[in-house]
Amino acid sequence: MLLILLSGLFLALCLFAALHDVNRLTIPNWLNITLAVLFVPAALVSGLPLEMIGGHLLAGALAFVIAFGLFAFRIFGGGDAKMIPAAVLWMGPSAAIPFVYWMAIIGGACALLLVIGRRSVPVSAVPGFMRAPFEPKAGVPYGVAIAGGALMAGAASPLLRSFYEAIGLGG
Repeated sequence: MLLILLSGLFLALCLFAALHDVNRLTIPNWLNITLAVLFVPAALVSGLPLEMIGGHLLAGALAFVIAFGLFAFRIFGGGDAKMIPAAVLWMGPSAAIPFVYWMAIIGGACALLLVIGRRSVPVSAVPGFMRAPFEPKAGVPYGVAIAGGALMAGAASPLLRSFYEAIGLGG
């Protein structure tokens, strides 16, 4: 039961990060830290063998190195580069590839919609809570893609699977 609650909290915080990113084009450090730190109690109560938990840690570490490189080359913002490894920590090796796949698909869709929206909708017509991405030269709120990837791939993660089963979406 505690794992289901922690998993639900993780996914809810991912959604909050996406909304915050749309609103301000930032993902706060406290939020990324919370996403990563929640992994510890989830791993402890999950009953997963240590080698599987180690696999989650290695996947998160690899994601950190890759995301840091993408940040260094200004492909991702700092908040995105911190949220990706926090999410991959929860996904682990079994869900990391589906996570990256869905993150890329959703990120591409967001970028395409923003390009179309920026060309066809005046900034003044966009509701205030989501105006930031429509400003000239604004970036893409990639927190939406990261959260979407986590939601879509979560059922493949051993840590999140029980949450999906509890809400009737598990396999």
